[in-house]
Amino acid sequence: MRKKLQEMLTFPCYFTYKIIGLSRPELIDQIIRVVQLCIPGDYVPQVKSSNKGNYLSISITICANDFTQIEQLYNEISQISMVRMVF
Repeated sequence: MRKKLQEMLTFPCYFTYKIIGLSRPELIDQIIRVVQLCIPGDYVPQVKSSNKGNYLSISITICANDFTQIEQLYNEISQISMVRMVF
């Protein structure tokens, strides 16, 4: 899967992460902080709440210069304790 994704992308490119996490106000701030540490910039994520309000679905788009940045950021976002899934 990794190799297939690498072959599909031409850098620099825009890449969107979809993140599912607990519905806490600080989750969005933590995600933006992690993204800015890896790839500085101004980010405005799209946020949707689950039907019961327990989870947030967050989409954030970055401009990646290489596949290493995509992997590194994926790993960093996954380490946030309130995050349940990253894809």
